[in-house]
Amino acid sequence: MLNASNCGLLVIDIQGKLATQVVNSTQLIAGTEALILGCKALDLPIVWLEQAPNKLGATVPQLASLLHPEHAITKTTFSGYANHTVAQRIKSENKQYWLVCGIEAHICVYQTARDLLANKFKVMLVEDAISSQHIEHKALALSQLQHNGAQLTNVEMCLYELLADSQHPQFRTILNLIK
Repeated sequence: MLNASNCGLLVIDIQGKLATQVVNSTQLIAGTEALILGCKALDLPIVWLEQAPNKLGATVPQLASLLHPEHAITKTTFSGYANHTVAQRIKSENKQYWLVCGIEAHICVYQTARDLLANKFKVMLVEDAISSQHIEHKALALSQLQHNGAQLTNVEMCLYELLADSQHPQFRTILNLIK
């Protein structure tokens, strides 16, 4: 079960022109924005990755403006976890569960989540904050990852699971993000 003490957020490569070319890009960006704001309100660690930004472009402005620029981790490996800096950061947060969002589902999201699972982390794929240029690529990646032990969630579902109670001090904040 997710709670603020055992969970972090991993934002993977929502950058450049590609972020606008994936299926349901507007929903992807809006969902990720709500997810980031919700995780910040709940004081969860956020690990933010960019795949070769000098070639693919920076994280989209709507999301980059919510994150600390000095915290972006540049990678060239498709699996974020294969990058030593990323792996060390994830380990240092000491969180069992990782909410995973980003693009492309069948490449960087898939390989990163696969490696997290292989390293005994629990992976929650935030389905409405993950995309690819082709819907069938996303479906295949999610299916394979579920087969390997990842679980599916969505932005609203995971944020409410993290709250657990309408009396939570951040309930109104989360409610406003979901509306």
